[in-house]
Amino acid sequence: MRSFIRTHATEVSLFAVIALISIVLSLTTANFFSLGNAFDLLNISAVNIIFAVGLLVVLIAGGIDISFAVAASVVQYGTAIALGWIGGGGWVSGLLIAGSLGVLLGCINAFLIHRFRIISIVATISTFNIYFGLLMFFTRGVSIYDLPDWLTDRVVLFEHEMANGSWIEITLPVLVMILCVIATWTLITRTTTGRQLYAFGDNPEGARRFGINIGAMQFIAFGWLGLMAGIAGLIQAHYAQEVVPNALYGRELDVLAAVVLGGARLGGGKGSVLGCVLGVLLISITQNGLNLMGVSPFAFKMIIGAIILVAITLSNTRIERLLPFVGPKGAGR
Repeated sequence: MRSFIRTHATEVSLFAVIALISIVLSLTTANFFSLGNAFDLLNISAVNIIFAVGLLVVLIAGGIDISFAVAASVVQYGTAIALGWIGGGGWVSGLLIAGSLGVLLGCINAFLIHRFRIISIVATISTFNIYFGLLMFFTRGVSIYDLPDWLTDRVVLFEHEMANGSWIEITLPVLVMILCVIATWTLITRTTTGRQLYAFGDNPEGARRFGINIGAMQFIAFGWLGLMAGIAGLIQAHYAQEVVPNALYGRELDVLAAVVLGGARLGGGKGSVLGCVLGVLLISITQNGLNLMGVSPFAFKMIIGAIILVAITLSNTRIERLLPFVGPKGAGR
């Protein structure tokens, strides 16, 4: 048990915090502790989890990207226009177009960072503004409501009627999210590329001397985030049944907070998919609980800022200082 806690300290801590917050919210609100609310949280969190597992790969590789949410908005518009050109298409063509556009935008970031040696946060701040500015300039802020039927039709994978007459359901975004989580977990834990990403993020110079292709690592990391952003953008359009240019604007900080809270280190070389998912769920549960309690949404932004600060502080603190029972040799992953 002690060994498990040492090797999964972040995940165990997050699970304990989620359980504690859930207990408090179930006692202080009327509707939090219900199956319907739990299923709603899962459906609503799907897009952010897709974003998060993509961002996780970039953080593991020692980078940071804040342009992915805006890139997803660009992908939404680009995909909607492209689908009109090909007569509507379907899920396969839609995912291919969205994924390809997302990878392209991600690779632009990687090119700027690798070719011109620009710090990743500076490069992505620039592309964040460029992508959003171009999107608003060419669209004039006009939303797209005329989407193909296959994209706007809700796909319910599971539904059940409760005793009170309400329905609980699992929708398509959850399935896509699960596939993205599995794909990312496979990439970073079961492939040579994944091990190289960890090595590069932990010690870039050592990785270079060991023969790891630095440029390839950056293109893979940012390209993967671009792929996840493209998929998330299409799924968000499916969920909302419309394409709104600023619908995803601002999500980057929520997702970044969740991923860092989940144990990813901003310096690179550390992070897990499970911790990433738990981080997103903790943020979603906190926001849901505050909404049910009638707390101002502006307070949530303050909490997000505090979470980022605390998470970064904890990521630089050895776990045995926080959890003495783990033992002197215990350190978080």
